[in-house]
Amino acid sequence: MKKFKKFYIEITSVCNLACTFCPQTQRKANFIKKETFTDILDQIKPHTSHIYLHVKGEPLLHPKIDELLDIAHEKGFKVNITTNGTLINKNRHKLLDKPALRQMNFSLHSFDGHEGSEDKESYVMSILNFVKEIIERSNVIISFRLWNLTQDNQTNSERQRNREILEMLERTFELDYQIEEKFVRGEGLKLRDRVYLNQDHEFQWPDLKAQEIEGPGFCHALRNQAGILVDGTVIPCCLDGEGVINLGNINQTPFSDIIEGERANRLFEGFSRREVVEELCRKCGYRERFSLA
Repeated sequence: MKKFKKFYIEITSVCNLACTFCPQTQRKANFIKKETFTDILDQIKPHTSHIYLHVKGEPLLHPKIDELLDIAHEKGFKVNITTNGTLINKNRHKLLDKPALRQMNFSLHSFDGHEGSEDKESYVMSILNFVKEIIERSNVIISFRLWNLTQDNQTNSERQRNREILEMLERTFELDYQIEEKFVRGEGLKLRDRVYLNQDHEFQWPDLKAQEIEGPGFCHALRNQAGILVDGTVIPCCLDGEGVINLGNINQTPFSDIIEGERANRLFEGFSRREVVEELCRKCGYRERFSLA
């Protein structure tokens, strides 16, 4: 039976921002129902114990996020949430003291990615104030993400837009160094116990319109991760935000059957041979990070 370290459950396809780095979904607006969420957890229980409430959409928009966390706890799951953080004040009471919550990832690059964003300091400080509170009250892990570096990260404007955020992090966590001094791409920087900063280049979602990447390839899709979109579509990884590689629908077919189906096995066995069988995978730059080891 396949086991997954990461399992993505999209609880809404709706987002309150329109970031340049995140293509807007062409799927209809949808929010997962509690009954559906419960059924999904029951079906995936043999395959994982960690769920990530994210693919596309902003999870904190879900009006019953607190109830979903309670259901996850009842079913024995640990939950990771990735959010742009803009709704953190509104949802503070729904997140504190939730035993299922394992980690929160804040995409701080969302501020600059969304045209029309105003008052960066208030945005960042609202997140930092919440973080200070939750880490004092729980063992939740915090990851701040700044995925907006250019390839050389040398332009003054690039350094300046991140410096404002980094200064707020340095003040809040009373760092005696400038973060840039210890930055290593691809490695998280520990700011204090259970609080980390991760910086990387701007992320490119795979697109069928993109140019194919030639040669052999490998990916951990259906090896250590899988996902389910809000409409029940099962996908092999968190980067298939439109459900292009539709492996089946959990509302119609049991999950365990779907991941042992013909298309899923063809993808899995292909990567075992270092062959990229799906068109979307051939146009995904993320798999280049895995080398051929």
